[in-house]
Amino acid sequence: MGYVRFSSGDAAADRRAEFAETLATLSDFAAAAEALSAALTLAPSWAAGWYRLGELHEADGARDHAAACWRRAVDLDPSDVFGARAKLELLTGERVAECLPPAFVEALFDQYAPRFDAALTRTLAYRGPQILMQALAESGFACAVRALDLGCGTGLMGELLRPVCATLDGVDLSAAMIEIAARRGLYDRLDKTDIAQLKLDESGYDLIVAADVFAYLGALEPVIAWCAGSLTPGGRLAFTVEAADGAGFQLQESRRYAHGRDYLETLLTQAGFVAVSVSPCVVRRDRGAAIASFVVTAVRADARRALEGDGEAEAFA
Repeated sequence: MGYVRFSSGDAAADRRAEFAETLATLSDFAAAAEALSAALTLAPSWAAGWYRLGELHEADGARDHAAACWRRAVDLDPSDVFGARAKLELLTGERVAECLPPAFVEALFDQYAPRFDAALTRTLAYRGPQILMQALAESGFACAVRALDLGCGTGLMGELLRPVCATLDGVDLSAAMIEIAARRGLYDRLDKTDIAQLKLDESGYDLIVAADVFAYLGALEPVIAWCAGSLTPGGRLAFTVEAADGAGFQLQESRRYAHGRDYLETLLTQAGFVAVSVSPCVVRRDRGAAIASFVVTAVRADARRALEGDGEAEAFA
């Protein structure tokens, strides 16, 4: 996400920032940081500028200065549209948040939407939908009366779900992605919604699928609780995640989360799922390298406990 899309509101500051970018293209990061610092003296409340200054300091090896700039960016923009908290966590090794800020994810995909399909399928060799459909078939799934494509994006998953679903809903945080999905004519209903803000669906789905969505969520307890509470007895949940070597979840340099097998199995079992399967796969590639991933399927038991987003346990019949 280019910070230069966001003007400081001061023409002189913007000119100095543009000069800083010229120096950065020459790999003179110290001089670039100095030029951008000068711009920020004219526009001290420019959150985008502080975020970019942090990147320049990081590139120059000035880690403490980078951290200070990213903290300033968060102070000025608590919604954290640039993902400064994630940069802080990666820099310091200290967990700053349990997930990426919705404003950052929304802005990222709003900008990415026009080239999303081509980038995933051609450049990244993305196969998430195909892998999920194969895993579902192997779990015994044949068709769904009511299904949800969670984080539906532009509808790549929906293309494969539509033929086996009587009713197909989709939700996504990005309005630009939803607009493209709507053009495909695959969904009976589409909603622009933050997954973290979803309310339990009392009507119940018998299938919920999330293709390459949970990479933007660290702690999965709230969303898994929601899925458990919104599935009918015997309903299926299927999703992909990037694979972590250790336990729990971890933020990666890509600013995507990876999740451990033990974490996933324990969480799903505690949420009342049975027939839990966590299998290794390669959902996509990045710069030619395979990204180790898991494809996960699970069945909602007839009775289970779902953990609500606040950490409390609530029983559902």
